Amino acid sequence: MLQVSFIRENRKKVLSGLNKRKFKEINLIDEILILDKRKKRVQNILNKISEKENLISKKISNLVKSLDFSFQINSLKEKALFFKRKKKDLNIELKDIVQNLEKKLNQIPNVPDEKINENTENILFQEGSIYRTIECGLPHWELSKKFHLFDSDLGTQICGSGFSVYFGKGAKLQRSLIQYFLDQNIRASYIEYSFPYLANEMSVYATGQIPDKENQMYFIEKDNLYLIPTGEVPLVNCFRNNVFTYKDLPVRATTYTSCFRREAGSYGSKVRGLNRLHQFEKVEIIQITPSDTSYDYLDEMILHIRNILKSLELPFRLIRLSGETLGFSSSMTYDFEVYSMGQKKWLEVSSVSNCTNFQSNRLKIRYKTLYGKMELCHTLNGSSLALPRIMAALLENNQTENQIYIPKVLVPYTGFDYITIT
Repeated sequence: MLQVSFIRENRKKVLSGLNKRKFKEINLIDEILILDKRKKRVQNILNKISEKENLISKKISNLVKSLDFSFQINSLKEKALFFKRKKKDLNIELKDIVQNLEKKLNQIPNVPDEKINENTENILFQEGSIYRTIECGLPHWELSKKFHLFDSDLGTQICGSGFSVYFGKGAKLQRSLIQYFLDQNIRASYIEYSFPYLANEMSVYATGQIPDKENQMYFIEKDNLYLIPTGEVPLVNCFRNNVFTYKDLPVRATTYTSCFRREAGSYGSKVRGLNRLHQFEKVEIIQITPSDTSYDYLDEMILHIRNILKSLELPFRLIRLSGETLGFSSSMTYDFEVYSMGQKKWLEVSSVSNCTNFQSNRLKIRYKTLYGKMELCHTLNGSSLALPRIMAALLENNQTENQIYIPKVLVPYTGFDYITIT
């Protein structure tokens, strides 16, 4: 959530950033500033009334001590009663203003970084050769049938469309990828966490899923809990209300979770196989950093994920998202995409974002600067990596007529260096 002070001091910058997002409710910015002025005015009146109440209380106390029970005490008590009623009315008004202000602030996304273009995504680099190991290579859903790796029909039978069941070497390959990604993250000083797959409303609100992604999450009404859409939710919430020293930062954390997304309206050939699922596995990394170095740590995260993709010997590219496609909480996002030989298209496998202090404002994650000033931390998150599309790319890019080769770095985890027809 944006700070009102930031909006007040940077109104033109905020409006410019929201225009990059093609945000339609621009009028909310001035409505927020008007409400903020009203809030200050009411608060000032309340402060003055409190000062007058204190003076009256002292006068009454002095009169009682002097044994002067003249009409002055009754007059002062009447004034005190008037101020008490006035304060009650003002506190009701203030509560209404604060609730209305928060409601409007919740609708405002983060302000894009100045480098972000309005509707142009920038391809920053591309690595790896796009080549074919076999003519007319099969897409991964056909390879799965041929090599018996996973079955979407079984997923549909058990729970419905948008779910898959992995088995045999398909299940082992997925588990190997998860362990490999976690090991790489731990070697890079990320602390591993293991979480429940459920989160309360405060947790999904704090990271920006509510109200923006509320309709895309699975909600358990009886218990008022949400199935997590990403490991970012529990990871960042671990540090809610924390106050760090400058030397404590950055905090690096990683987790493996299943992720649950309703993905309403996702149908057709573009989402076949593992391309888009209601439940999928993902390894996530986050960093909590000082405000003045967060973009340096964002570069560090990008390099880390880049190295993982290189080790898998997959062709990939890095894209900086436009303002129009940025996530609600993000100020800057980079997407890693791998090339799918069987589908002849690029598949997103990781998003790496700097949310600046947007999440930490809701979470109250702060730190003391070297000068002793209290500031909000910046939060960063990244997929390292999302499993389904990595699986799809590995299967399609490493296929031959009768085998699928496993990247060398994964062989110690899988125990096999190729998959054959069984």
